[in-house]
Amino acid sequence: MSRTLPEKRADADPVAAAARLVAATGAAVMSAFDVTRGLGAAREEWTRFAGHWRRLGPDPYAAELGVQRMRRYGQYALRDRVLRPMPRTTFVQPQDSNPLYIGRERDFEPLTDAFARDPLLHKLIGLLARVAAALDEVAEWNVKVHPFRIRSSTDEGGHPTPEGMHRDGVTLVTSLLVGRRNAIGGESTVCDSDGRQLLATTLAEPGTLMLGDDRRTLHGVSPIRPIDDSGPAQRDVLVITFASAWP
Repeated sequence: MSRTLPEKRADADPVAAAARLVAATGAAVMSAFDVTRGLGAAREEWTRFAGHWRRLGPDPYAAELGVQRMRRYGQYALRDRVLRPMPRTTFVQPQDSNPLYIGRERDFEPLTDAFARDPLLHKLIGLLARVAAALDEVAEWNVKVHPFRIRSSTDEGGHPTPEGMHRDGVTLVTSLLVGRRNAIGGESTVCDSDGRQLLATTLAEPGTLMLGDDRRTLHGVSPIRPIDDSGPAQRDVLVITFASAWP
C-alpha cells in the first residue's frame, strides 16, 4: 500500500498536494518525477548531488549493532525562508523517539562544505518547508540533515533502521532515495500510534521522497540484501527532519 500522489494536470502543484495529504493522513510519497518538477532540478544536478555519498564517514554507533552504515550530519535554523547553519554537530536523540539512543549524545562527521553549499540541498529544504508549514506554524524550524549509506554483503548487517519502528521526536520526517545498487528489500513502512499500517512502499527510483508527520506516526525500513554476488547491496538516502524544539 503506497499513498503516492495521483496523477494530475501538468500545471498542478505536487508539493501542495503532498502537504495536504500528509496533513490529512500522516504520510505520503512523492514520485521522483514530482520531486524533480517541484525542485526544478536538472539531471546533472542529481548526478552531482549523489556524488556526496562517496564522502560519508563511518557510523560507529550503528557498528555497535552490526550495521554497515556511513553518514554525516548537519543542523540548521530556518526562519523566514533564511537557512542558517548551526555550529553544533553533536546529535542528541529526543526523548520521544528512537529507543536505542534516547538521551545519548552522538558525534558524527559534519556535512562537507560542498554538500552544505549544494544548491539542490537548499532547494530540497525549501520544498520540505512548505510541507512542514502545513503541519504546524513555527517561527523558526530546527532542520537536521542526515545523509546515510547502508551496505550489506549478507542477510545480516543491512538494517536501515536497526531500532525497528520508531519516531524521531520531530514534526516532519522525510526520506529521499538517492541511489540503490544490487539491493533487494528496504521496504519503508509507516504506522499510526496504534500500529495500524498507513503506508508500505519500497523507494526504488532515485528522487522518490517519503514524508511523514512524526508526531502521530512511526516508521521503519526492512533490511536490504544483495541481489547477486557481484557486490554488496547498497542504499543511499537523505533523511531531513523539521522540528519546533531545540536542540
